[in-house]
Order: sequence, then C-alpha cells, then structure tokens
Amino acid sequence: MGDKKRCRRIFVNDVGKYSSKHIAEYLSSCGEKTEDDDDGEPQTNEPVFQVVGTVSSSSSSEKISLLHEQYSVSLKIREELLPRLLECDVVVYNISENATQDDIEEATWAITALHGEMQNFRSKKTFILVSTVLTWAMTKRPETVSLFRKRRPHPSFKHHNNMEKQVLKLGTGVRSYVLAAGIQYGKGENLFHYFYKVSWLSECTKVPIFGEGTNYIPTIHVLDLAKVIQSLIEVKPKAKYILAIDDSRNKLGDIVKLEYLSVDLRLDAFVVKDSFNFQWSSEGGIIENVEALVEEYRHTRKLLPIRICLTGPPAVGKSEVAAKLCERYRIHHINIRDVINEKMTQLVSDCVSEQETAQDQLETIKGSMENNAGRLEDDLLLEILTEKLNSKPCRNQGFVLYGFPRTFEQASQMFTEDGENQDSPNETPAYNKITPEYVFALDASDEFLTKKVQDLPESEAQKRGLTQDEFIPRLARFRQLSRAAETALDYFDELEIYPTYLEVKADDPEFTQIVSNVIEVVGPPKNYGLSPEEQEEEEDRRREMERKQKEAEEAAERKRRKEALIFFFFWGGQQNNLAEVKRQEHELLEAKALPLRNYLMKYVMPALTEALQECSKIKPNDPVSFLAEYLLRMDKD
Repeated sequence: MGDKKRCRRIFVNDVGKYSSKHIAEYLSSCGEKTEDDDDGEPQTNEPVFQVVGTVSSSSSSEKISLLHEQYSVSLKIREELLPRLLECDVVVYNISENATQDDIEEATWAITALHGEMQNFRSKKTFILVSTVLTWAMTKRPETVSLFRKRRPHPSFKHHNNMEKQVLKLGTGVRSYVLAAGIQYGKGENLFHYFYKVSWLSECTKVPIFGEGTNYIPTIHVLDLAKVIQSLIEVKPKAKYILAIDDSRNKLGDIVKLEYLSVDLRLDAFVVKDSFNFQWSSEGGIIENVEALVEEYRHTRKLLPIRICLTGPPAVGKSEVAAKLCERYRIHHINIRDVINEKMTQLVSDCVSEQETAQDQLETIKGSMENNAGRLEDDLLLEILTEKLNSKPCRNQGFVLYGFPRTFEQASQMFTEDGENQDSPNETPAYNKITPEYVFALDASDEFLTKKVQDLPESEAQKRGLTQDEFIPRLARFRQLSRAAETALDYFDELEIYPTYLEVKADDPEFTQIVSNVIEVVGPPKNYGLSPEEQEEEEDRRREMERKQKEAEEAAERKRRKEALIFFFFWGGQQNNLAEVKRQEHELLEAKALPLRNYLMKYVMPALTEALQECSKIKPNDPVSFLAEYLLRMDKD
C-alpha cells in the first residue's frame, strides 16, 4: 500500500454561521479511499483535511463535532489566535455572509500577520478569502472575470472590496486567493429561508417580490462553494481572483429580492469550469434544481409532516382533541363537513367561470346528498377527502383526520397504494403518502356519552347532530361497526401502524390528559415551532400553571394540618362530650324541621317536580331562569 498523504490542517473562521459551517462540514468529510493489503477491497475513507476554527460565543459552549479543534471568539485576541493560524496549512476567511466591520478587520489582520511570519514557514501557506459578488454590483458590463480590476462595489460592500485588494497585494509571500462567491443557497437556506418558509407554510398565495425582478442574480450552492475551495487547495491555479458561481442565468423575478439580491450581473466563472474538475451539486442553479433543493431544505430543517387519525364514538371529543393537536403541531384540521363545504364553494366559484366539469361535479354531489339524507356516498367522499389530504398544505405540514374512515373497506380504498397487488396475504400492503402515521382510538362508556349529550344545550346538540334522535342511532351504528370481522383499526394494524387506545373520563373535561398522552406518542413538533412571542406566552402559561398548582398544594397542606390539630385537641376524653353535643343538636334540628318538611312536601314539591319534568323535556339554554318563570306562572294560576 502506498504512502498516505499528509493530513492538511485548515482553519475556517466563524464556523457557527451558515456558510462557514457547511464549508467546514464538507472539508472535514473529504477523504481518500484506502485498500486492504490482502484482498484489495476499499476500506474506510482516510480524512484529507483536519478542520479547526472559531465559533461565536453562543455556540462556544457546545462542541461542534465536525471540528478537530474549536476556539472561542474570545481567542480573537490576536496574540492568542496567531499561533493557531501558524499551525495551519490553509487559512479560510469567509466574509461573504453578513460580515461586520470587525470581521473584515480581523481578516485583514490575519493576512497581514501571516505575511509578516512567512520567513518562518516550513512550507508555503495558502490564504483564501471568500468574498461576495456584491463587490461587482456597480460594474458596467462585467461579462468576464478578467475585468476584475475594473470592478465597482455596491456602496455597502466597499470594505469587502478593499479587503480583496489587500489579499491580492500580499499574495507574494503567502499563496493568496479571492473567491467572489455568488448568492449562496441550499442546505436549509439562509438568505432565501424566508421565502422557502412562506411557501412551505402556504401563508401567502404568492411569494412576495420587491421591485421589477428583471435583474440577473449570480448564485452558487453552498456545497459547490465548498467544492471550489477544496479544488483550489488541491489544484493551486494561477488565477488569484476566482468567481465562484453556478451556470444559471436566473432573474430576480424567478427567485426573490433582498438587499443582497439587488445585484444585476451576468458573469462567467470560466476559471472554475476550466481549472477545477468536481461533481457539482447544483450547476444549473436554483430554478433547474428546485425539486432537489426543496427536498434538501426539508431534510436539513427537519420539516416532516405529522399525520394523525382519531377514531371514536360520537360525542367522545374527537373534534376538541383534534383542535388542540392542530394548535400544538401547527397542522391542518380535517373536518369532513368543512371539507365538503369547501369543495362545494370551490365548485360554485368554478361554475361562475363557466367550467362544465365543475358544474357536473356540483350536481353529482348535491344529488348524492339529497338521495342519502344529507350524507355523501363513499366514493364521492373518498374522492373529496383524498384531494384535500393530497393538497400542498396537508402534504407539507400534516393533518388531523377524524370521523373517517369508519370501515376496513373505506380505509383500504383511501390509503392503499394504487396498483398494489394484494393477492399475497403474507405481505404487508403498501400504503400511500397520505396514510396517517399515528392512529388514536378514543372511547368511553355509553352511559358517559349519553349523559354528556343530554347535558348539551339544545342548540349545540342540533348543530353537532347530537340530538337524542340522532345520537342514539349513530352510537349504535358505531358499536356495530366496531364489532365487525374487520374494522378500520384492523387495517392500520395490518400496515403495522398500531393504534393507541385512550379512554375519555369524566374527570378530564378539557381533554388535558388525552392530549398529553397523544403528545407523548407523537413527540415534539416537526414543523416550524412557535414564534418568539408565542414561546414567551407558552412559558408564561407554564409558570402560571406551576404557581396555581403550588398554591393548591400549600392550601391542602394547611387544611390537613388544621384538621390534625382539631383531631388531637378533641382526642383525650373530649370525643364523648362532642358526640353527646352533636346528638342533642341533631334532635333539636329534627324537631324544628318537622313543620317545615310537612309544608314543603304538601305545597312546594309537587309544583317543583312538575317544573323539573317540563324542563327536562324542553332542555332550555338557561334552566334556572326557566324554572323560576315556570313556578311564577303556576303561582299566578
């Protein structure tokens, strides 16, 4: 086996930032394959680069695994940082991303200090300044990098331009390069993150663009920028000024606009193409590789949809639990009735646009509901629900579906992958991308559910279809379907999506425990979390709950101690006297209450009983007022 190359040590500044982080991460992962001496098969990759770097104070407390050594920003005391730089073969200073004046001054100091120590170098060192194409922003007709000496910077990037000149000037003793990087994208995004997030959350019908959007935006994928740096280290080209951009020619109207996106440049990175030979991650730019970039964005940001299905008898609390879960996870509430109404509203709108297909669909839906007492046939309901669950918001963030499917057949039609061969009973059936990941079966006793429905105001019961005439048949139908040979829950069992069974109890009217159990199974949100303001409100609520719980515990403890003192006070011969006093008081009260009891039984109880019976029949919204008025009317009569 041949001699291994010496592992070169590379310094990268401010590795906590988006651009430097991914550059350092890529360089640390570079390696060359070694072969086993016996069979010649490839073995593990040997690292080519040993990456060290500085991290900001906010990240310094955590060890960044990709770094061989990390130094706190406090080491920017230059006497302490210089020995670290002298240990390295390559020094990379990245000022392309939100660099402050202090960052630029530090980079200027670093190249100057290295140049001053060059007589002590055992081998020539390489200094790479990663700058930005904004130093070209005011240049007239900058078609080629050969005109880089005539470049004119954006007013906000004059210090970057001066830094570039300083690096090129001191390049005699230190091998120095300037990389003018395009607007960076990819790996979870940085500058474009806002626009990805707006699109992901579907908060706007159209991503906002500021200005006309006709200017050209030079861009580069952050991993391609890292590959350019790797190639530059290994190839050592003669050109000292290199444009690091991809091959796209995208206009602002095709992307978006911020201050960094105000540049209007058509540049040709011929040095990158002619001198370096590497596999591009996104040579064609953002528009050409948008699907891969979206997938990369989801993976890097850990944005995963959460799909939940709730089943259970009527009135068990599915809608209340679903609302709480949607608020917690920021996912979509799939109420069957609302989805149908939304579809019909859309079809009515399409009919106004004179679309014949929409008119036919609307008539079909209306006819089905008229023929089935307001309910849709299964095939139409499946079609509408499937369309909703396949919509971009539901596919991106996820959903809570409840009340459907009710049978094994409905679940199979809705979630089984099209074209799947189900002839082999031993194979787990394939399911589609809208199949719930989590299934929760809520249940409660019939007595509990019946009492809950009876306590509902009449208007609320009618609105939710839970009047006595509706509820009892619905509950019976649910219990019948639950006893079928194959149920909807059996279908999920076959998919190895095992349902979690939760019992709803009377002592949990707000479903706090149920929601807590669901959260324990599902885990933390996998979408964008709460905003800082919402996090603060959540923390305030948590502290308030802890305070109230503590006060309740203290009050209970005081009551317990008081009762204990009373008990011990009377214990010691006093209990007999106390019992005698209580007996005499009871006899006296019985004697005094006898005339009153007779009066109540004769004149009050009959009228009150009649009023209560009438109240139970009518179920008014305000039972107390109803009883008062009813008794007054009887008194007048």
